[in-house]
Amino acid sequence: MAASLRLGRQGILFGLRLSNFNKCLWTTHPWQEQVRHFFQSPWYLGVSALKVQMPALSPTMEEGNIVKWLKKEGEAVAAGDALCEIETDKAVVTMESNDDGVLAKILMEEGSRNVRLGTLIALMVEEGQDWKQVEIPPPDAAAPSAAPPATHAAAAPVVPPAAPSPPPLPKPATSGPLRLSPAARHILDTHGVDPKLATPTGPRGLITKEDALNLLKTSPALKATPAMAAPPAPSPVPTLAATPPPPGSRPNIPPLSVPGKPGAPGTFTEIPASNVRRVIAQRLTQSKTTIPHAYASVDCDMAAVMQLRSDLAKEQIKVSVNDFIIKAAAVALKEMPEVNVTWSGDGPRALDSVHISIAVATDKGLITPIIKDAANKGVQEISANAKALAQKARDGKLLPEEYQGGSFSISNLGMFGISGFSAVINPPQACILAVGTSRAELRLCEDAQSLRTQQLMTVTLSSDGRLVDDELASRFLDKFRSNLEQPQRMALA
Repeated sequence: MAASLRLGRQGILFGLRLSNFNKCLWTTHPWQEQVRHFFQSPWYLGVSALKVQMPALSPTMEEGNIVKWLKKEGEAVAAGDALCEIETDKAVVTMESNDDGVLAKILMEEGSRNVRLGTLIALMVEEGQDWKQVEIPPPDAAAPSAAPPATHAAAAPVVPPAAPSPPPLPKPATSGPLRLSPAARHILDTHGVDPKLATPTGPRGLITKEDALNLLKTSPALKATPAMAAPPAPSPVPTLAATPPPPGSRPNIPPLSVPGKPGAPGTFTEIPASNVRRVIAQRLTQSKTTIPHAYASVDCDMAAVMQLRSDLAKEQIKVSVNDFIIKAAAVALKEMPEVNVTWSGDGPRALDSVHISIAVATDKGLITPIIKDAANKGVQEISANAKALAQKARDGKLLPEEYQGGSFSISNLGMFGISGFSAVINPPQACILAVGTSRAELRLCEDAQSLRTQQLMTVTLSSDGRLVDDELASRFLDKFRSNLEQPQRMALA
């Protein structure tokens, strides 16, 4: 028993001495600690990155363009800071950061176009990490923009396969006088086929229509042979070095269009379509192919509105005719909620509020900012909102909530001298009002004894026939005209 205790105590002392010996070894060899730190350091493995991807900044956005980076590589970024400006399908929107850190690497430079949603555009690292050692992920092989790697075999000349030899022509089946039906003669003459090659199956050796068709089926080379001589094969590479026609003559064939040479006859210049233009094209095509458009027009007497504008101008209140039009349409929608609807996949949806979309022309295309709750606003407030939204639209600074939605659209081309036109409905809305310019016309008075001059303005309502039928559209236009010809109604409605 005493011997066992003695051995156990000696084992414990030996273990303590061995641990002290190991500590001395590590302290006397600091390079081992450095090696261990090297393999565990981010400098060797790369700093893990926070991915910044192309976001969806509008409901219809599928890709965007990088307009400008507002942060530089190595610059600190806080959550909510503006990272870059992105051109969506509607406007130029500022993208904000969702994390705190340092912008380490910009993967999509300024001017990058058609960047798909979810594409990696930049990398960030956490604060305190070396942003220069950020680990750049490998390019995604499944990305649509990734091109297959070039190989040496691709540089070798490609020898086209030899064209298959045409099948041998059938021998003449008849040697006596030919008898052809009119249909068979027409078919064989059109394709330039010798009638002697056909096998007659009709009575007394008559070549029928079926015999001619069978001959064409069994001899594809004959089917492709026209009756006239084949034109010479065109040159593989078209050039513009051909001799120009004499002056005053008109060529029989249109000149070949070649890009990149402006000024030459028959040339063109390719213009890349912006995201806004592409979305406009998609929406217009969707509208005209899926919405049954119905049209109704009415003339409105603008004398009362012109007089009211003149009276307000004396009090330094400046409003436009378009402001009265917006107010009149909003009040008419409030009086007729059955027109204030949109179409969804399940059917019509009645809207609780009246939001008027006004069409504004910009350099990049047409956009429709929204005047919200227009029925409950005065004409002066509508005027201020319309001016502010139109300026933001031209500057490309509209927020998504300022152009998304809307229950009714107005497009006014009166300032361009357009007397009347029909507009395309902006889905999923049910109507759009096209407004022309006002004009002076002489008309008979109610007593039919005298003439008076009227300031008439033609408006055309384009309506979705599934939601607003002709009778409903007519009643809406009647209320709209009453609101303009009697502006006091808009204050009482």
